[in-house]
Amino acid sequence: MNLAGFALAVLLIEITPGPNMAWMAGLAAAEGRRCGTAAVWGVALGLLINGLLAALGLVFVLEWAPNLLDWLRYAGAAMMLWLAVDAWRGGEQPTRASQSDGGVRRAFLTGAFINLLNPKAYIFFLLVAPQFLDGAPLDLHAALILSLIGVSIATTIHLAIVLAGSGLHGWLTTPGRTRIVRRIFALIMLIVALSFLLAQSSP
Repeated sequence: MNLAGFALAVLLIEITPGPNMAWMAGLAAAEGRRCGTAAVWGVALGLLINGLLAALGLVFVLEWAPNLLDWLRYAGAAMMLWLAVDAWRGGEQPTRASQSDGGVRRAFLTGAFINLLNPKAYIFFLLVAPQFLDGAPLDLHAALILSLIGVSIATTIHLAIVLAGSGLHGWLTTPGRTRIVRRIFALIMLIVALSFLLAQSSP
C-alpha cells in the first residue's frame, strides 16, 4: 500500500475549504468548544464507518440498489435543512442547547450522520482509496488501515478548526450578537444541505 500517497491525498482534500469545515467552525463559534469537539469525534466515527462499509461490499449493494447514494444525499440534505430551521428559530434562545449534555450528544450524532449520509465519502473509498493499493482489493484489513490514517489526519485538522472557531464563541454570544450568530450558523447548515443536493452521487 502506498500509505504516504494516500495520506497526502487525504491531507489535500481535508485542507480544501468545504461545507463540512464551515459547519464545524460555525458550530464551535455558536455553541462552544465542547459541542465542536463532540462534532469532530462524530465526524471521525462516520469516516471510519464509511471505509469499513466500502470494504464490506458496498459496491455490490450499489449494483443491487444503484440509487442508494442518491437516497443517502437526499436524507443528508433533509437532516441539515431541519437543523438549519431549528437553529434559525433558536436565535432568541441561544443557551438552550449550548454546552449541555443534550447539545453535545446532538453535535456528535450530527457529525456522524453528516458523513454516513454523504455519498462523496463513500465514493472516495470506492474510487480513490483503491488507487493506493497497488492493484490489491479493498479488503477489510486495507480499509481499516486507510480509514485510520484518513481519520487521524482529518481529526487533527478538524480539531484545529474547532479550536479556532470556539475562540470566537465568547465574543459572538454576548447579548445583541447571539441571534445573528445562530442565524449565520443556520445559513451555513443550509449551504451544507445544498451541497448534498448538488453533489454527483454516481461512482
